[in-house]
Amino acid sequence: MEQFLSSFLAGPPAANMQPALAVGETPAPWPIWRRATSGARDSVRAWRPRGARAARMAMLLAAFLASAGPAAAAAQPHTLNVGIGLPADSLQGRAVRDFAGRVEAYTQGRLVVQLHAGGALGNDLTMIQALQQGRLSMTVPDSSTLSSMEKAFSVINYPFTFLTEAEADAVLDGPWGTQLLQRLPSHGLVGLAFWENGFRHMTNNRRPLQSSTDFAGLRMRTMQNPMLVDSFRALGFDAVPMPFTQVYEALRAGTVDGQENPLTTIVASRFHEVQSHLTLSSHVYSVHVLLLSREVWDSLSNDDREAMRRAAAETRDLQRRWSRAGSAAALAELRARGMQVSRIPPAEGERIRRRLREVFERHNRDIGIQKVLELYVTLARMRALGNGTPDPADR
Repeated sequence: MEQFLSSFLAGPPAANMQPALAVGETPAPWPIWRRATSGARDSVRAWRPRGARAARMAMLLAAFLASAGPAAAAAQPHTLNVGIGLPADSLQGRAVRDFAGRVEAYTQGRLVVQLHAGGALGNDLTMIQALQQGRLSMTVPDSSTLSSMEKAFSVINYPFTFLTEAEADAVLDGPWGTQLLQRLPSHGLVGLAFWENGFRHMTNNRRPLQSSTDFAGLRMRTMQNPMLVDSFRALGFDAVPMPFTQVYEALRAGTVDGQENPLTTIVASRFHEVQSHLTLSSHVYSVHVLLLSREVWDSLSNDDREAMRRAAAETRDLQRRWSRAGSAAALAELRARGMQVSRIPPAEGERIRRRLREVFERHNRDIGIQKVLELYVTLARMRALGNGTPDPADR
């Protein structure tokens, strides 16, 4: 085959170099070559393959190209496009770039992760739909956006549930969180890891918020999570669920009075430019979920899947360290930029939680009480040990 291809590319021999043929021997199958002069054209015509010879030559060429095609394709890296709503220089954007470097290294360049930030490919909900349809490879949404397909994801965002980051890490990386991620493939998604978004805090343009009596009448943007919307409304807010990509403009235009997000997100999204009051409420601990399209996942080799799991876990640990260091720096920056900072005391937080009991009970029934109880039993055992470590019975 290699000899044939070399001959094919070289073209026919010149007329005066035509080899002598033995009696009964037929010329070798050379392709048709067109020349400008009639003499050259005549010399080629004598070598032009005809009939069965031409068909055989075409078949040989087709076979060669078919066999070479997959090998050539295999040498090309597979690009995984990742869409996020936050800016490229946000903590989430930095984490995606770290993950990309690890994936490329661990797959020896077979997989390349390409970041598309700032909502360029849509909001969390539309990007999740794109993953399910196989039109996008990856995204990193807030876990609350998955509650429409798996209601148990709402439990993560129950107000005043996690007291520390260590508690959240142990629960989400342990059996409770692992089992939650294992529900996603039936929805066309694969969850690789929980990345930290952090404790959420409130900002607004109207007044300091130090108790639930200050909440009345404030138009507060919330995540698109029914449990959170109901919780904010029960506390007296005029809750407005809205995609994250629309929040800055809504605040600037006065469509809403405030929003709630982790400190690093408030800085990265420049909400301090359009908000004057920051309330350190730590009312919800929120996480991002590193998601992959199941269609893409199923197309990967076992080695590449394992490389992606390894990269996701390593970046998760690094991203959490960045997040926790970044929160302190973000608070200092928001103060320096002139935001007035107030705080909801722990005792008031407990009173708020009691006010939400009816909302929790209603959503417990909707979600399924078993998953809720599993979370609270795990937290109770951890707190009894006093070190944020899961009880061995929960492993």
